[in-house]
Amino acid sequence: MNISLYIAQRYAISFSKNKAINIITGIASLGIIASTMALFVFLSVFSGLKAFTLNFANATDPDFKVETSQGKFFTLSTKQEEQLRKSNLIASYSKVVAERVYFLYDEKEVVAEIKGVDQNYASVTHFNDHLYVGEWLSPKTEEVVVGAEISRKLALGLFDFNHPLEVFAPKPGKGSIENPEDAFNSAQLFPSGVYSVNEELDGKFVFCDITLAQNLLELKANQYTSLEIKATPQSSEEEIRNSLQTIVGKNIKIKNRAQLNDSLYKMLQSENLFIYLFSTLVVILTLFCLAGAIVMIIIDKRDHLKTLYNIGLTKTAIRNIFFTQGILITFFGLLIGLALAILIILAQQHFSFIMITETMPYPVLFEWNNVLIVVSTIVLLGIISSWIASGTVTKSVFK
Repeated sequence: MNISLYIAQRYAISFSKNKAINIITGIASLGIIASTMALFVFLSVFSGLKAFTLNFANATDPDFKVETSQGKFFTLSTKQEEQLRKSNLIASYSKVVAERVYFLYDEKEVVAEIKGVDQNYASVTHFNDHLYVGEWLSPKTEEVVVGAEISRKLALGLFDFNHPLEVFAPKPGKGSIENPEDAFNSAQLFPSGVYSVNEELDGKFVFCDITLAQNLLELKANQYTSLEIKATPQSSEEEIRNSLQTIVGKNIKIKNRAQLNDSLYKMLQSENLFIYLFSTLVVILTLFCLAGAIVMIIIDKRDHLKTLYNIGLTKTAIRNIFFTQGILITFFGLLIGLALAILIILAQQHFSFIMITETMPYPVLFEWNNVLIVVSTIVLLGIISSWIASGTVTKSVFK
């Protein structure tokens, strides 16, 4: 056995005659355990909050969204639709027509986005799963599904055929307008359901049949603002993009979920980095305590070190004793702290000990990626602090 490792093991498991040294070493060990637990718990809590937040986006956004890169609308031929249907990379797709318009109901008004969708829309995004009252709209009708915030602002009722929701959209074209009434297309709508996802989306959309939206905006039957795509499980993003460009054409923009929620993903990544850096700062401060404990042990073991030096151990070998001791303390602290933290996270994940509301547990998520981050961080910082502390072994120690 390596003599430096052997002596380091003895120093790590034995107690010093000096109680102060034992207390300092114990505090350093507990600090490593606590900081390891804190780092893993913070990362797991954020993973849970991130998954909870993205759950709404994943439920309401398609896998891919196709838009034109030139203008607002593009056309889709019968041949192109047939190719989309036959593609083994596409599980389902929905044609969409969307535009910001003006809504009026009982002298109350709001500007929101009317979104005309076809019958496949529910299979692409499952938006209809977020209805909390009423039912999803029927095709080829004037029924609409509105957001909870829009419903609140307009004080809408469902299936009120005596008081329709009026919508106004500017007529396309150029030139001056002599009569303001001729500047808008209008239609009468009848709310059939109200959805609730989050505050932003609840005030954004009014869903209607795609034909109604096309008529309101004076579009042709094969003109759309976007295609929303649900990919098959075995397809890759690169394959999907290449296939869509081949079918629809080159003048298109293809966005995945992350690109559709670019600001949200950037915010979550920034918050994750901040949490990691803050937690790592706590680990660094703790491992400085470890370095101080090793220095105190070196001072306490000075007589032993003189003996080891006199019987032939080199200065490097003696340094390795305390470097190895620091690694051992770090390793056992990491092992115990990580095990306790994993138990806490799994217990919360499966038994929901901490609740936000009576029905909603505080979200946490166990991820092996977080385990790797914690192990890498603690081991790296433990090596650095142990190396710094063992560097205090100089020739003056042996005199």
